[in-house]
Amino acid sequence: MKPATTASVTGKPKIALLVGAGLTLYALSGVAQHAWPGLRVESEIVRVAALGVLAVAAMRRRSLTGWIFLAMLAGIELGLDAPHVAMASRVFSDIFLRLIRVIVAPLILGTLITGIAGHAEAKTVGRLGLKSLIYFEVLTTAALVIGLATIDISKAGVGLNLTAVHGVATVPAPQAALSWQQFLLHVFPENIASAIAENQILQVVVFAILFGLALGRLSGAKRAPMLRLAESLTETMFAFTNIVMLAAPLGVGAALAYTVANSGVGVMFNLGKLLLTLYVALLLFGVVAMLPVMLLARIPVLGFLRAVAEPATIAFATSTSEAALPRAMEEMEAFGVPRKIVAFVIPTGYSFNLAGSALYLSLAAVFTAQAAGIHMSVGRQAAMLFTLMLTSKGVAGIPRAGLVLLLATAATFGLPIEPVMIILGIDALMDMGRTVVNVVGNCLASAVVARWEGEFRTEIPSAEAVAALKG
Repeated sequence: MKPATTASVTGKPKIALLVGAGLTLYALSGVAQHAWPGLRVESEIVRVAALGVLAVAAMRRRSLTGWIFLAMLAGIELGLDAPHVAMASRVFSDIFLRLIRVIVAPLILGTLITGIAGHAEAKTVGRLGLKSLIYFEVLTTAALVIGLATIDISKAGVGLNLTAVHGVATVPAPQAALSWQQFLLHVFPENIASAIAENQILQVVVFAILFGLALGRLSGAKRAPMLRLAESLTETMFAFTNIVMLAAPLGVGAALAYTVANSGVGVMFNLGKLLLTLYVALLLFGVVAMLPVMLLARIPVLGFLRAVAEPATIAFATSTSEAALPRAMEEMEAFGVPRKIVAFVIPTGYSFNLAGSALYLSLAAVFTAQAAGIHMSVGRQAAMLFTLMLTSKGVAGIPRAGLVLLLATAATFGLPIEPVMIILGIDALMDMGRTVVNVVGNCLASAVVARWEGEFRTEIPSAEAVAALKG
């Protein structure tokens, strides 16, 4: 074990050195070409060599995120140096999008049924379950509203003009505005098979919610077989998603190459603006939504920040909420939240309280419309907010859940799909921030519910939790 550990430790600096060298070489060659246009061929050769160095680092790291980042740079390079080849490569991004779209309906169906029916016993806890759900919905809605507001202000997607570039075959034909009666009627399915076949995600969501509620009303013996089937479907679709995501680098690289070949490298400015908008929105959510909640619930702010510092760091470094879950539960119990509340609120929050993901989804969906030059009225944005509030439930374990749900939202509201693929190029950087907010938000939820129940810091933390933190 010791030699393996030593190798892994010494391997990380080598990978970091390769990544740093590759990025530096790539950036310097780009600057050189801009300063001395006559060195174009030489600069291109150097950039290709830099991509080779990054490929070596990606092979050693064996990380999907690393390969996606490499594919993003390779796509930019292909779009600049060989636009005709980049135009022809679009078929690979279309294949990847088809595979993603086929996941959406069964994945949402399985996760919602499992989440609702699997939490049926939570109804028996009475006030605890009701208060948790109220808190979850209020904070998630606030996150969605902040995401919509910030992207409407920054207009990060304006100027891409993907509609004009990609043509009417890519963007669905504009539909006449629906009255609220027609929209409401369209939400409810009359045939679940046709709803899945036509990718009517709202109808799938409504069916899954009603089915999950009905399943939860059955006795344990009668509920168990169907619940196992739903759980099996969910796990299978998770595995299916993992397989499909292996093609993500190829899909992202091809999509970005096609876009750069048509629109130019200026698309990177819009992506940088989108990334900045997200982190400003997440910070705003912390100040405008989470801080007032802490003050109203009389949660010690500095003590809470110290308690969530380590889980937040784990979440940021790994971009995975599950990696931070054990330490988050230990920290909250040591902070003064009773174990029974921690054990219920935090795991439930992973299905119903993904505030960071909700904020990201609302922001990215409007970016998609802006990139296509589609104006979304306040009413249409409100309808999209309601849709995202439903579809964002139960996706904590889905790899690249943002991509799946963004495509579902795009299909529901007639938005183009190319901007979603472009967003995936910086999704890893965005995922770090939204995962931190997901984890911190669930920790805060447990403390608020404990205060609401009058049980905050009324029990001595268990010896196991204290020992785990000291260790």
